[in-house]
Parts: sequence; C-alpha cells; structure tokens
Amino acid sequence: MEIHMTLNDLKPGRSGVILEVGGEGPLRCRLLDMGLIPRTRVTLCKRAPMGDPIEIRVRGYELTLRAEDAGRILIREDVEA
Repeated sequence: MEIHMTLNDLKPGRSGVILEVGGEGPLRCRLLDMGLIPRTRVTLCKRAPMGDPIEIRVRGYELTLRAEDAGRILIREDVEA
C-alpha cells in the first residue's frame, strides 16, 4: 500500500521517495540543487523539539530543512499492509 504525503508529514525513522518538488523560483531551484529531486529516497532522521527544523538523510548526507520548505515536497511512503 502506498501513502502520498509531504516530507514534513513523515515520522522520524521512516523513508519515502520524492514524487514532486513544489515551490517557485529560487526556492525550488535551491531544493533541487540540494539533491531533492523526484525518484530520490529520503529518510527523516530527527525533528527539533518544537517540530522545526527537520533533519533528513538524502544521497548519503544529512540535510536540515525548515518544516515549511519540507511541506512543499510530495513523497510516497511505502507502508506494509
């Protein structure tokens, strides 16, 4: 079973595959430049105590994103039935 959600909705320790990167102009370009491109696997490592920012693992490195920016990235999480 597949569940579509934003990267910000992912729970710590869970992984997903990027489907779409939203946003406009420089923000979208910056996210793509950081390696957040469709069909890339990402894992949510941890979330700050107040929920912002989040730390993800993508392409072998850790990346910290604002929760607002992570909410612009649509992912597919595979869930066991």
